[in-house]
Amino acid sequence: MSNQSTTSKQNPAVSNGMNIIKHRKAFLTFSSLVILVAIASLVVFGLRPGIDFTGGSIWQIKFSENSVAKADLADFLKDGLLLDQVSITEPSTGGFLIRSREMSELEHQDFLRRVGDNFGPTDELRFGSIGATIGKELSNKAIWAFIINLLAISAYIAYAFRKVSYPVSSWKYAATTLLTLFHDALIPVGLFALLGKFAGIEVDTNFIVAMLVVVGFSVHDTIVVFDRIRENLRHSSVNKEGFATLVNRSINETIARSVNTSLTLIVVLVALYLIGASTLNLFILAVLVGTIAGTYSSIFVASPLLVVWHGKSK
Repeated sequence: MSNQSTTSKQNPAVSNGMNIIKHRKAFLTFSSLVILVAIASLVVFGLRPGIDFTGGSIWQIKFSENSVAKADLADFLKDGLLLDQVSITEPSTGGFLIRSREMSELEHQDFLRRVGDNFGPTDELRFGSIGATIGKELSNKAIWAFIINLLAISAYIAYAFRKVSYPVSSWKYAATTLLTLFHDALIPVGLFALLGKFAGIEVDTNFIVAMLVVVGFSVHDTIVVFDRIRENLRHSSVNKEGFATLVNRSINETIARSVNTSLTLIVVLVALYLIGASTLNLFILAVLVGTIAGTYSSIFVASPLLVVWHGKSK
């Protein structure tokens, strides 16, 4: 009995729920491996840009007769419609997804009629066309929007935590947040690099919006934990309790809220992915994967990184 009491006093974190900080090396190693896979996918395969960024036309059509072959359609587009540099894929939503040079609306209607005359009744699922100049401008703006968003969030956190600079400096809270946000964004980016290579999935402006949504939701979860650490630092003695124990206690005090909030969103996203409009599937998938990554990082990455910072400082 006395031995158990002594152990509890020596390891206060054990009595405060899960001892996440004790196993921080395992959690951080797992995240590092996932990030390495995501970066490797991005470097080796790259993202497959949609017409929002490259310019051109994207055209998805479906034939009533399922006997139409991809090769026959490609030959007709090249020889019959004189469309050069045509790319045809068969997405999970059905039919054929055609990427080509920019088409005018008159060309689009003429091509649709001629395809129908040659292959039979044709349903047009979607059509979009954008100029190359506009596509390049959108690409640059999307990148800058993402970078500015990350820097603004980090600057705000450094300012908000300026009064709890002991035992970890406020800028380290900001740096940790920035690292976890990159973690949460890189995982869906790596996934879409793989999907682009093996499933022909393209990224467009909706994907950038999805990444901004992921960053916004993830930083909310991280700040909830950090704010509890800040409150506990104000009312507890770090020298007596130990910073690692205080952080672990803060995680356990907020973990139920973080997981329940994320599960609510995840259930909604899964439902939308399964029964929602197919045009939103990729957007929902990106937010779903990012939300799961963000929930994990706010609990198992952000706070353990603070403890690592503290250990390095000591």
